[in-house]
Amino acid sequence: MNRRPENTEMQWLPSGKKEMEERGWDEADIIFVTGDAYIDHPSFGTAILSRLLESQGFRVAVVPQPNWRDDLRDFRKMGRPRLFFAVTAGAMDSMVNHYTATKRLRSDDAYTPGGKAGFRPDNATIVYTRILKGLFPETPVIIGGIEASMRRFSHYDYWQDKVRPSILIESGADMLVYGMGEKPLSEISRLLDRNVPVENLVNIPQTVFASGSDEESTAKVTGQLWLHSFEKCRSDKKKYAENFRLLESESAAPGTSQIIQKTGNLKVIANPPFPPPSEKETDIYYDLPYTRMPHPRYRKKGAIPAFEMIKDSVTIHRGCFGGCSFCTISAHQGKFISSRSERSILDEVKKITLNSQFRGYISDIGGPTANMYRMGGKDLKTCKKCKKPSCIYPAVCNNLDTSHKPLIELYRRIRNVPGVKKAFVSSGIRYDLFLRESDDNHGHQYVTEVIINHVSGRLKIAPEHTSPQVLRLMRKPHFGLFRKMKRLFDKINKDNGLNQQLIPYFISGHPGCTVTGMAELAEETKKMNIKPEQVQDFTPTPMTLSTVMYYTGIDPFTGEKVYSARTREDKKLQNSFFFWHKKDQRLKLRRELIKSGRKDLAEKITGKSTGT
Repeated sequence: MNRRPENTEMQWLPSGKKEMEERGWDEADIIFVTGDAYIDHPSFGTAILSRLLESQGFRVAVVPQPNWRDDLRDFRKMGRPRLFFAVTAGAMDSMVNHYTATKRLRSDDAYTPGGKAGFRPDNATIVYTRILKGLFPETPVIIGGIEASMRRFSHYDYWQDKVRPSILIESGADMLVYGMGEKPLSEISRLLDRNVPVENLVNIPQTVFASGSDEESTAKVTGQLWLHSFEKCRSDKKKYAENFRLLESESAAPGTSQIIQKTGNLKVIANPPFPPPSEKETDIYYDLPYTRMPHPRYRKKGAIPAFEMIKDSVTIHRGCFGGCSFCTISAHQGKFISSRSERSILDEVKKITLNSQFRGYISDIGGPTANMYRMGGKDLKTCKKCKKPSCIYPAVCNNLDTSHKPLIELYRRIRNVPGVKKAFVSSGIRYDLFLRESDDNHGHQYVTEVIINHVSGRLKIAPEHTSPQVLRLMRKPHFGLFRKMKRLFDKINKDNGLNQQLIPYFISGHPGCTVTGMAELAEETKKMNIKPEQVQDFTPTPMTLSTVMYYTGIDPFTGEKVYSARTREDKKLQNSFFFWHKKDQRLKLRRELIKSGRKDLAEKITGKSTGT
């Protein structure tokens, strides 16, 4: 039975049997099992969800990074929860966490004390769930988080180089929660607390369940979208690509249809999502009594890099309407922005200033995209009919309110909080939102405000590439807009006597990118006197357009063929063009360009040589 909330402010939730006994618990209602260390901070999903369920009167415990290789005592130490286990791989897909873009094993893990690797398995959601179902077969297991969310239907797995079925089927979990879990997990908890069997929970929005299959021809009814089966996707790349096109179109606006995919003799059924949380609901999530610290069990085990990076940061909104081809944010958080109130944000800033370790610097006022706070459709009825994945590509939608005025006012209020010396904006900024022909959205005022008052010496933005072909496939604005941003940045710095750097992010190996494209990027950055630092090689991850193009070799929306660098050698070669300015790379790049018939580019990048 649901219990009244206990007075647990400034206490961590139990992560061991002893802590449960200290609270006088004989059992927990819900036990979270996570691949991350336990950090009670609102930047981490497990912390938000566990605190929210606690506020609703449930006894919640957390089992962080359980050992899956011994006698499984970590999975058994808290006993059987009264309601269910909630399983997540953590803040990252476990395979992305473990491996580089060239599939080499990483030597560190930012979500583990001391940054040590090896404290979570590959495919953590599947491993944890199978263990729990073996130990406690009658206890429901609900999976969620980014790994489960992005693998809810059949998906291409880069690390195995094959199409895999829904993670719900592979793990044996009872249900899957996709997207941000507050609403669906609260409803699941409420119904299980009322003794509704888990197999009867088939109408909860934003959940996925498996059901015995009927014939597809007789099951099609209004309000259902049928995807090609897992088996068809595995054998036919065109059908796999078509599935993505259908999924993205359905997800672009708040859907009303169940999405169904046959897998063997089962149907994987995803219910449409809950509406995005309101300001009041979002405030509730972030106003919960977090300690904002890692659990004391880690005191002598070293700092947790991910926590050190965000401990003094503030999330001001969720969601992103950018629709970038390689990004999972809109597929997970949604493309509609859910913003917090100024009151809630300022309260969190004040709590940070009261910490004895705080030195006066807020590390980030941000979100998935820093400058989308309070932005949204002017006419929401139009938004609900729109099937476009991006509100700003290829051009900013006329129905989108892009006013930066609320954000400017918020920044100024944060700066005036006693104890705050400086509040930085470290999250990425979409410059195509304010580099407009007209300045009716306070865009120039916004970027001036940021550069003068909220940059720690280096402002990071993400043009991603210079090639028009690659940028089109990425759904990113043309590179000329970055040049405009660079000129504006330099002018504002000069006018205000500042000496700051603009740091661009670039990606190599993205579908559509060739060696020539990377050479042209090197030439462009050399002309602008930019030596790229923030760079990465494209990693195909489930449920992105870029991954579909990488796997199938086609653009699912146009049918055109798309080249991708697929071998480790080709990917490394593309990545090496970022380092044209390093002596040890020049000869290698020169040889490759001359071999491909582009001596002109070789000379532009590395200079003329009498030796070739």
